[in-house]
Amino acid sequence: MSLTAPLLPAAHALGTGTSEIIVAYASGPADIPKAWDGLQLPHLQALLATLMPTTVVQGDEMDFSPPHERALARAMQLPDAPGLIPWAALASGETTQPCAFITPCHWHITPDQVHQTDPANAPLSEDESRQLLALIAPWFSDDGITLEYLRPDLWLARGAAFKDLATASMDRALGRDVRPWMPNPIQGAIIQRLQTELQMLLYTNVFNDQRAERRLPPINSFWVHGTGSLPSLPVAKPQAVCIDDLRHATLQSDVQSWQKAWQALDSGLIANLQQRAAKGEPIKLTLCGERNAVQWQSQPRSFADKIKSLFGTKRLPDLREML
Repeated sequence: MSLTAPLLPAAHALGTGTSEIIVAYASGPADIPKAWDGLQLPHLQALLATLMPTTVVQGDEMDFSPPHERALARAMQLPDAPGLIPWAALASGETTQPCAFITPCHWHITPDQVHQTDPANAPLSEDESRQLLALIAPWFSDDGITLEYLRPDLWLARGAAFKDLATASMDRALGRDVRPWMPNPIQGAIIQRLQTELQMLLYTNVFNDQRAERRLPPINSFWVHGTGSLPSLPVAKPQAVCIDDLRHATLQSDVQSWQKAWQALDSGLIANLQQRAAKGEPIKLTLCGERNAVQWQSQPRSFADKIKSLFGTKRLPDLREML
């Protein structure tokens, strides 16, 4: 599950009132170009042949917010500027004070890189997370930042330090060198100093000694994400959902698991959408990669188009290239 955007497994996607399905990581692991080799998705192929595509998010791999978060933000009528989607403010209902999410994490530091490990691989318990929060909250407080527990891997932070501070989604940094994903060094000076101070504070702290006894990596840093201003709370209930079934395999560069997850989506959620489209129901499906998001939706079809559809289905678009 994403640590920022409200993603859902496909099993929960077709609730009453859902008008748009957003599929994250539909293009596959960016570092494995052959992920699509041999992958058969017959329901997706048939469905897309009946819908019209439009690029709704256009960016690049270095944008602080991945396309699925931007597409979901637009559908929820939130600001969608990369790095400034106000997920934290939305979670807290805060429209006046700058907010952010804080995720405690382990950085593997070498001379060549600062590697962000996945917090899910060595999770904090609720007791551990609350203990850690109590330990470091005074350090944040000195810079006018208050911390509030939300769940073991996610705290809510409030403070002027986050005003207009663009931060990278946790998904962008996971499994990577964090240095290209750090906030602007001038605007984010307080954050970077706190990260350095926290490394020194926790280096010999009993908190990490206890984790070492359980053969767990130390917590030696934190990631700031979900910043951005929320002018007002959304009036309407969101009618779009973002599916995360492909997320874990993509971030782990696990092609086999990613292909299996896509096949499960194809035989389940996508097959359902295809059936609905065949009945004439309006369909809106947004597929997202690392760069772009393309939305396919129902359009009025002429009699000639309907006749053509009886004589074969178009080939599946080159989604890796499009997304």
